[in-house]
Amino acid sequence: MKRLIVIFCVTLLAFSCKSRKGIVTKKHKDNTKSVEVTQKDNEQKSEEESPAVYVTSTEHYIDLHKATAQQEMSLYGIPASITLAQGILESGSGRGRLSVEANNHFGIKCHEWTGKKIYHDDDEKQECFRKYKDAKYSFRDHSLFLTERKRYSDLFKLKIEDYKGWAKGLKAAGYATDRKYPQKLISLIERYKLYEYDKEVLGDKYKKFELPKSEGRITYTVVKGDTLYSISRAHNITVEELQNINGLSDTALSIGQVLVVKSSSNN
Repeated sequence: MKRLIVIFCVTLLAFSCKSRKGIVTKKHKDNTKSVEVTQKDNEQKSEEESPAVYVTSTEHYIDLHKATAQQEMSLYGIPASITLAQGILESGSGRGRLSVEANNHFGIKCHEWTGKKIYHDDDEKQECFRKYKDAKYSFRDHSLFLTERKRYSDLFKLKIEDYKGWAKGLKAAGYATDRKYPQKLISLIERYKLYEYDKEVLGDKYKKFELPKSEGRITYTVVKGDTLYSISRAHNITVEELQNINGLSDTALSIGQVLVVKSSSNN
C-alpha cells in the first residue's frame, strides 16, 4: 500500500513540473515575438518620419521652392535657376521680414495692388509691399512682373539656358541698382548648381550655353544705353569692324546680347 502511495506521489510531482515548464517556455516565446514586432514597427516609423537634414538655410530654401520655380519656367519661359537665385538673394533664403511675414520673396511693391499689404523700409521709409497668402503667389507675381513689362522683353530673346545673359539683362533693364547684382546671381546659380533645375524642365531640349572660344577673343555684354558706336569707342575698334566680327547687318542691339570686341584675327 505504501509503495502505491509513493508511486502515485512521484507521478503527480513529475506531471506538475512538466506542466509548469511548458507554461514558462510558451510565455517566454510570446514575449520575444512581441518585442521583435514592436522594434520593427518603431524602426519603420523612424525611417518614415526622419526629417531631411540641410547644411544651410539656402539648401532648405531651394528644396522648398524648386518645384514652384520649375513650374513658372514651364509656363512663362523664365529660367528656374534665375528665379531661385533671385528668391535666395532678395529674401535672404526665406529669412527676411517680407518673406516671413508677407510671403513676398521678390520685394515686389504695391503699385496697383488691391490685396493685403505690409509696410517696410526700403529705398524710402515704410514703403508699401504686397502681402501673399502663400509663397507660390509671390513666385507667380514675379513671373508676371517680368513678362508684362516691356523693359524686360529683351530677356526673352536670350537662350533660356543662358543664365549669365539673363542675370546681366535683369540689371541692364533696371531690375536692381546693385552693380554686382548679375555676379551675385551667377555665383548662387553655380554654387548650388541651380542650372540643373533648368535641365530637368527642358529635358532633351537642354543645350548648355557656351560662347565660342578662341585664343585672344574678348567679349562684351550689351547693357541699357549701349550703342555700337559707344562700344566701338570703348574698345578701340571701328563700328564697321565690330559689325563684321559679329556678323551684324545693322546697328540694332539687344540688352544682354554678347558681342565679340576683339578676335584673334585683329590682335
